[in-house]
Amino acid sequence: MNKENMELGKQPLDDIMVQLSLSNPDLVRASKEHLTHKMVQKGRKGRQLTLNVQMKILNAINTARPEAGLTIKSLFNYKGRV
Repeated sequence: MNKENMELGKQPLDDIMVQLSLSNPDLVRASKEHLTHKMVQKGRKGRQLTLNVQMKILNAINTARPEAGLTIKSLFNYKGRV
């Protein structure tokens, strides 16, 4: 896969995190799985992630803000690599 296909532009995740007043460290702290600041930053900037990492980010956001009830489709505009 070439670099061009890996860069997908800013994702909805970024705006949602701003709206919910969540920072990258907030998600890392909320995560019950191995989630790093780098994974979250890549997700926000649009670097293509695996489905597994997308799920970790989704789970962390829903742990930090359960009332938001978010889904993968609300955070990312692409399907994660398997």
